[in-house]
Amino acid sequence: MTTTKTESRLPVRFGADSRVGVVAGGGRLPEAVADALEAQGARPYVVLVAGEADPAGPLAAHDHSSMELEHFASLVPLLKRNGVTHVVLAGEIKRRPRLSKMRMNFSLLATLPRIALELTLGDDGLLRAVLRYIERRGIKVVGAHEVVPELVAAEGCLTKAQPQKPDWRDIDTAREAAEAIGALDIGQGAVAIGGRVIALEGIEGTDGLLARVKDLRSHGRLAGRMRGALVKCAKPGQEARADLPSIGPNTVEMAHAAGLAGIAVEAGHSLVLDGPAMIERANALGLFVIGLPAKGSTP
Repeated sequence: MTTTKTESRLPVRFGADSRVGVVAGGGRLPEAVADALEAQGARPYVVLVAGEADPAGPLAAHDHSSMELEHFASLVPLLKRNGVTHVVLAGEIKRRPRLSKMRMNFSLLATLPRIALELTLGDDGLLRAVLRYIERRGIKVVGAHEVVPELVAAEGCLTKAQPQKPDWRDIDTAREAAEAIGALDIGQGAVAIGGRVIALEGIEGTDGLLARVKDLRSHGRLAGRMRGALVKCAKPGQEARADLPSIGPNTVEMAHAAGLAGIAVEAGHSLVLDGPAMIERANALGLFVIGLPAKGSTP
């Protein structure tokens, strides 16, 4: 199986003449990237995607501007006007741009047939098209994991609680399902309870997946079924510079609310946000969080 390559554990270093842009969607990842760049002296320039990134949040402390998703054609000129040489795409984008409302320029218009084709091929295809569009216009795309490699999930159990024997059956079952939907470019996560897959991640993301599991519990669809596991892993052949699977304190809270025993992610190919806070909360709730060996790796 082809897997995403994220082996490097050393952050990318930028030259004195470099400036790094952060195209910020929702969640904590853009903030972690911008803070790491600031610590490196790389002077991040943040583009807040309207409706996704919080305009009043911590990212507003950096040099920034806002952009509607449909105004993507203005992104590269905006970055270049602000001296950006490298860019990181970080954070959750919950919706796709509405092509009927997109503002066009000549270069985007020329690329539109390919982007329209990629839109039919799924999220990963669209991300690849976006990255190609940016790089062909002279700005290097860098992955969040290259800027903040300490966020990459390590192999092994991160918490006091460890998976019990029945939990491993759920982990293996959910991982197989997550890999299957990943190959179809549907999602990155699955939940198994009692050795049976009961929910798959769709366009609503992991929060929506866990909310559905909680709802199933409350409606008695899983009556008598205890524990269970959420597994997240990268899509086969996924573009590592955008949209790697991630978990954080909110994932732990929602997994606990859904009655699950724990969370497993693919080590080396997933991100752990607010790691110390996440582990502290998981320990307090008695959940396990574990990094699974990548498929094909030596035990």
